[in-house]
Amino acid sequence: MKLLDGTGISMPDTPYNQTAFPQPASQAPGVGFPLLRLCALIDLASGAVLDAASGAHCGAGHSELDLSRTLLGALAPGDVLLADALYANYWLIAELAAAGVDVVLPAARLAAHRLSARTAPRGTRSHGAVAQADACPAWLSARAIAPLPEQLTLREVRIGGRVLVTTLRDARAVPKAELGVLYRRRWHVELDLRCIKTTLGMEVLRCQTPAMVEKELWVYLLAYNLIRLLMAQAAAEHGTVPRALSFKHTVQLWNEFSARALCQSDTGSLALLFQLIAQQRVGHRPGRIEPRARKRRPKSFQWLKVRVPSLDDNPAPRLPSQPGTC
Repeated sequence: MKLLDGTGISMPDTPYNQTAFPQPASQAPGVGFPLLRLCALIDLASGAVLDAASGAHCGAGHSELDLSRTLLGALAPGDVLLADALYANYWLIAELAAAGVDVVLPAARLAAHRLSARTAPRGTRSHGAVAQADACPAWLSARAIAPLPEQLTLREVRIGGRVLVTTLRDARAVPKAELGVLYRRRWHVELDLRCIKTTLGMEVLRCQTPAMVEKELWVYLLAYNLIRLLMAQAAAEHGTVPRALSFKHTVQLWNEFSARALCQSDTGSLALLFQLIAQQRVGHRPGRIEPRARKRRPKSFQWLKVRVPSLDDNPAPRLPSQPGTC
């Protein structure tokens, strides 16, 4: 089971970063910040990042679907991909189906225009549907869609007010209730991206040039995977699953053990670390979706809407040296 989603990351407002990662068009020149788009393919069981792609947040060839297509090579036949409604695109589903990868997606974008014919019933509120190919999108070349079929037979399921579409068409092998439980676990990708950006502090990068921004990004992802590795080892040692353990608790423990140099080569210290990681379990919150809202209000400062001149624009004149001064 794999998860796929994208997010945006800000960085310092330097001319080099603005050239490679232009700020959104909605922001006035000199006021906004460069913005990078990141797409990540994440393992559902462990939370580890399997592959990632980054690029500018705007411009031709840099949409979320463009970046996500570069990650399809990390998927293997038999995998099941969970994603949000943005990925309910006919050509993306056709590419994945041709590679032997199944999908479970909301049918909002696909059902509105492309699900045309319903076939035999496949259970209560579960039926087959034929999706017709539409025009070739800008993020896909005509050569790439040439071997793909002009229609797909999918399965449409209504669960709890949400309509899902999937290539898992056998209702006996995959009942409707299991599809609903499976898709609710898609929310883990939102929590994983929050762990990377908020818990590890990657919401605003610090580097001044695009080359260093890329390095900083991959160092964060490496550190994230190392923490996930500790969680997987602790879960294996103590008979649980990695998703039941707390990411932030693991980060705090590792920082403390590293500061005290307790994990150099002492097997007993590692065993103690795994025991402490496994003790802190996350709460069981079925079906919970945390709102993207902040309770604490920002301070009432005025918004900066004009560019403030920097020292680089008008360097200060060099003062003449005086006797007796350094």
